[in-house]
Amino acid sequence: MSDNRWTFTLNKRPDDKPFRVMNELIPIFPLGVVVYPGDELNLHIFEPRYQQLINDCAKTKIPFGIPTVLDEKVGRLGTLVELVEIAHVQADGQMDIRTRGLRVFRVSRLLKLYPGKLYSGAQVSYLEENRGKSGGKLMLELVAKVKKIHQLLAVKKEFPKAEAELTSYDLAHYAGLSLSQEYELLGLADEGQRQIFLRRHLEQVLPVLAEMESLQKKIKLNGHFKKLPGFEL
Repeated sequence: MSDNRWTFTLNKRPDDKPFRVMNELIPIFPLGVVVYPGDELNLHIFEPRYQQLINDCAKTKIPFGIPTVLDEKVGRLGTLVELVEIAHVQADGQMDIRTRGLRVFRVSRLLKLYPGKLYSGAQVSYLEENRGKSGGKLMLELVAKVKKIHQLLAVKKEFPKAEAELTSYDLAHYAGLSLSQEYELLGLADEGQRQIFLRRHLEQVLPVLAEMESLQKKIKLNGHFKKLPGFEL
């Protein structure tokens, strides 16, 4: 059976302690994205194996997993998602779908083929997480820092919900995290830990962006007539 499994990403092995041992078998759709609980992810499905997966999920109402692909390897972490809607189906079977993230899982075993299907499967256990409450002093600080990043980058992005209702999961995709950083945050079980992770990242990024803004202003001024006071000896 070993040749029927994919390779795990070994450099980001999560701690097993926060995960409840269940070994539930689920269908999976590995992708190079990180999906958090509550995320709404829209996908265009064009491969026949995943068309079969979506059709099966639509018929049976079962969710499927999206484990994150990092460095062309399937990671041990992913998120269970539910199929919200098949928005459009083309004549050749390609489709547009809407999904929503449910809960984080850890893969214990990958199967190249889900029994009797074209798509893959995995045995998983689920993260026992503390989602915590929205709001709070630290979250308000994080929201302000993210808005500052958007200002420095001249980016206009609307948060998915009111600022007072935001959690670390809601903010993560807006904070300029790399894929590997988003993946690392996915494995943190506690809301407080996730907020501290985001604060550490934002405190590193903001000074760099502020310096870049200053540099851009200096470059734009190059060649202009400058009104500068003389220096008196």
